[in-house]
Amino acid sequence: MALIVALWFVRPDELRIRDALRLLPDLVRLLRRLAADRSLPRGVRIRLWLLLAYLAMPFDLVPDFIPVIGYADDAVIVAFALRSVTRRAGPAALDRHWPGSPDGLAAVRRLAGLPAAS
Repeated sequence: MALIVALWFVRPDELRIRDALRLLPDLVRLLRRLAADRSLPRGVRIRLWLLLAYLAMPFDLVPDFIPVIGYADDAVIVAFALRSVTRRAGPAALDRHWPGSPDGLAAVRRLAGLPAAS
């Protein structure tokens, strides 16, 4: 129940869970590229590899067969990880490694709690 409440309150303002799920393939590529970037601090890369391992695990905190919330836990965990990475590595790392469209990058920046790119 606490996870459900946390998911409700932590959700990004302008980004719906459905939109976040559409970004998932690009997000996974972004996380992989960031984790492989040796210019980033080692602690950041380790956190990213742990996140990728969590996303690859066949079980979750909330099972994926539960509508909306099943995938929302993954989206919230990715959002927390992106916020942590951008605090340590800077938003330029996201911009440099983003594999998708500019609109997708704008959504990821919102997900990470960053202002729109100028």
